[in-house]
This record gives sequence, structure tokens and C-alpha cells, in this order.
Amino acid sequence: MFAIPEQFSNATKASLESQFALLSSLTSKTFEGVEKLVELNIATARANLENSSAVTRQLLGAKDPQEFFSVTAAQAQPNAEKAVSYTRQVAAIATGTGAEFSKAAESQIVEANRKVISLVDEVSKNAPAGSESFVAAVKTAISNANAGYEQFSKTTKQAVEAMENNMNAAVSQFSTTASKATNAASAATAAAAA
Repeated sequence: MFAIPEQFSNATKASLESQFALLSSLTSKTFEGVEKLVELNIATARANLENSSAVTRQLLGAKDPQEFFSVTAAQAQPNAEKAVSYTRQVAAIATGTGAEFSKAAESQIVEANRKVISLVDEVSKNAPAGSESFVAAVKTAISNANAGYEQFSKTTKQAVEAMENNMNAAVSQFSTTASKATNAASAATAAAAA
């Protein structure tokens, strides 16, 4: 009977170690995601600065208002495509980081559940007669908690997929609208030139 407190102490220690491993893993994944976002933002800012300089030189070199507006209109489509690309990259980073969070949490929860079930099984072997219903209730509670986690995990995955689909639809709509606006601006510039 003296082994039960020691078993709970070992289980508590294992649980804390598992929680620390999960926290460390999630912290690492967070920093990786932030690092990717920072790299993307620096690359985007650098590209935008270079592009802005080139366009400014073209605008300053325009010989007449039509050429000025032509250069301006020509930038609409590439700028829209760059915005769409940036949005997709941000969404990919967010989705990837979310998937890594889910994977890390899922593996830690599975391991913690395995340890708890093992502890309950071990304690139930040494349990006094008549405590079978209590042990069964604990196992049922663990089983219900696992089912709840699985449902939560499934719902989270569905939400992430829905967010991805909505993001792709919004990006597609934005791209189509930008393309129409560019075509209209080009037509207006051509009509003004004629």
C-alpha cells in the first residue's frame, strides 16, 4: 500500500515534465513562426523599396501626363499580385504554425493520457476490494476526456481548413478585382492617348 503515494509522486513528476516539454515545444514553434514572418516582412519591405525607387525614376522621367498615368496604371496589376502573394505567404506561415501547434499538443496529450491510464491500471492492481466501481469511473472519465479532446482536435482542424478556404477565396476575389481595375485603368489610359 505504500507504493501508491510514490506512484502518484512519479506520475506528478512525469506530468510536469510532459507539460514543460509541451510548453518548450510550443514556444519553439512560436519563435519559428515569428522568425518566418520577420524574414517575409524584411524581404517584402526590401522588394517594395527597390520597386518604389524604380517606379519613381520612371515617373520623374515621364515626358507628358499620358506617360505618367501609363506608368502608374502599369503598376496596379504587379502591386495587386504582390499583395496577393504576401497574403498567401502570411496565411501559409500561420497555417503551418497552427498545424505544428496541433501536432505538438496532440503528441504530448497522447503521451500524458498513456501515462495516466498506466498509473490508473497500476493503482487499481493494489486497490482494496470493493473499489472496482471507483476505478471504472476514473477510467470512464479518462475515456470521456479523450473523446472530448478528439472532438476538439477535429473541430480545430475543420476551423483551420475553413480559414484557409476563406483566405484563398478572398485572395482570389482580390486578384480578380485588381485585374479588372488594372484593365479598366489601361483602357482609360489608351483612350486618353487616342
